[in-house]
Amino acid sequence: MSKQLPTMKNPLLGVLSFLLDKMLFFVKPKCTSVTDKNGNVYETSLYKRGDLLEVSRTLFVHFGIYLGNNRVAHLIPDILPALTCKQEHVEKVVTNKRLIAGVLAKKASVRVDNVQDFAYGANILINAMDLHFRNNPLSNEEVAQRAEKLVGTTTYSLLWDNCEHFVTYCRYGTHVSLQTEKFCDIVKKIIRDQRSVLVSAALGMVLTLCVGVGPFTALPSFLITFTLWMAS
Repeated sequence: MSKQLPTMKNPLLGVLSFLLDKMLFFVKPKCTSVTDKNGNVYETSLYKRGDLLEVSRTLFVHFGIYLGNNRVAHLIPDILPALTCKQEHVEKVVTNKRLIAGVLAKKASVRVDNVQDFAYGANILINAMDLHFRNNPLSNEEVAQRAEKLVGTTTYSLLWDNCEHFVTYCRYGTHVSLQTEKFCDIVKKIIRDQRSVLVSAALGMVLTLCVGVGPFTALPSFLITFTLWMAS
């Protein structure tokens, strides 16, 4: 009986298979992630330099420009840079007290924080605003460079010069805030609604009856009601 010889693997195929595995290893994107103190994980390998990042806050949406290497440039209200030059204090994460004081004083800074501090525990959306803009975004490198040039203290306005104006200028070349436009549309609807005239008039009468007739009560009540009536 003749014995069946074992089949020999082609050495050339083995070499090619080895090289292919190595090539695929280097081609695969390296996933890098960061974790904040609360255990929230952020996959920074998904972000490219110049990307527009946005996170939801309690009452608004906050925006920033990704600069690479786990760094985000964002405009945030902050009173501390106007009070001290000590960088070790200013560079700390902006607390709510510092933020509110900055809004009232109209002081802010474009600062660079890591992704964890920027997100503050919220989920991050990438370039979602591109869907709402007619302007094509600038190149990612130009976006990042614009953001880097603006780092430092600046003035602040809740409606007219906020974090959204900062990122839209960097990415699209125009100062626009969709949140401000939405807020103004709501105010216009309230002003144009004749029910607001009746509410204003009723409150004015109640205030006048409780406090008494005087220039500091009757005149503002009349002017507010008259303005709402003419605008409706």
